[in-house]
Amino acid sequence: MSEPTQSVAALFRHGRLTAIPRRTAPRAALLDHLATSLFEPAREYSEPEVNEALRTVHDDCSALRRYLVETGRLTRTRDGRCYRRTADGA
Repeated sequence: MSEPTQSVAALFRHGRLTAIPRRTAPRAALLDHLATSLFEPAREYSEPEVNEALRTVHDDCSALRRYLVETGRLTRTRDGRCYRRTADGA
């Protein structure tokens, strides 16, 4: 995992995310960090692979996955079987 910014690092304790931020700016910084540190841009991931990666930082992988897709940091095929990080991660 890449090194998080100081504001993102404050959201973690012992390598685990303590809570998903409700405010837009902190959540955006967190999602940028997760997208770039957990997912390679050219690789396709199955939903179980995405969940496994996200579970390494927080138990609510479905919320994190949804936020990553809704904000365009990950794309998902229409059938929901494949995920891919966007080229810039944001």
